[in-house]
Amino acid sequence: MKNSSHSFVSAVICTRNRPDKIGNAAETVLANTYSNFDLTIIDQSTNDETQAIVRQIGERDSRVRYQRMNTSGLSRAYNLAIASTSGPIIAFTDDDCLVPSDWIEKIVTAFEEQCDGELMYGQVVPAYPKDGGTELTPLLRIDKAERLDRANGFRVFGMGANFAARRSLFERAGTFDEALGGGGPLKSSQDFDLAYRAYRRDAPILLRPEVIVRHDGRREREDWPGLLRAYGFGDGAFYSKHVRCGDPYAAWLIAKTVCKVTAKIAVRCALGRRAAEIDYLSGFIQGVRGGLKFGVDRTTLLYTEKQ
Repeated sequence: MKNSSHSFVSAVICTRNRPDKIGNAAETVLANTYSNFDLTIIDQSTNDETQAIVRQIGERDSRVRYQRMNTSGLSRAYNLAIASTSGPIIAFTDDDCLVPSDWIEKIVTAFEEQCDGELMYGQVVPAYPKDGGTELTPLLRIDKAERLDRANGFRVFGMGANFAARRSLFERAGTFDEALGGGGPLKSSQDFDLAYRAYRRDAPILLRPEVIVRHDGRREREDWPGLLRAYGFGDGAFYSKHVRCGDPYAAWLIAKTVCKVTAKIAVRCALGRRAAEIDYLSGFIQGVRGGLKFGVDRTTLLYTEKQ
């Protein structure tokens, strides 16, 4: 990539039953000043409202591509997007996110500056931070630019609301594990799993604080216990899959995670406070058990249907 004007980017939004948000999300992507991209929307909605909204937008802007899926599962939607787009860079955001007009430009610049980087995560900040929005909105903070790889160190990191990848990553590390992720049987952590497989395949991961999206995904307090259980469920299933594939580093990561969460629970209980981490740990244990319902492929590092 010598000149960003020649680097075609496939932007992607996967959506399900959010007709109140998909229009704004799509319009912010289309408002990007970068000159060479299109936008693919993968729709898993159970009604036609989203399709009608996207069709209206597409009538005004020929860069819009729409695909309907009759099956659910975020990882399945991601994989269809990968298969049906053509850009050497694929930039993903969510249907409840708002992106700035330089979002794509900054993604391309990040990959140009580090030509061996194959996966990139940017910051996710609250769209509406007032009145508890910062506390109640799922976020991803990045304090400084980093590389995660074998030379510079690695940690499990990522959020599907703001990431991009070279197409070559999926050729090297495989596509998303369809057992993981929202709407799938193992609930979440498809992004962590992709990042870990990238690490296993020696594909550098870039963390770029200047690549920002605003998340219009506030959850009220009563929603958070269920959300944390889902996060824990996916993490337990993701970590334990790699342990079952014979990966000692994954075993160390799972032990580290459990010890860290348990310590936080102990501290909060000692202070007489409710530990939200209990919800996460409960989900984590259930996720380890849930993953055992599937087989594992030690070559692809993906879940398989158990024989």
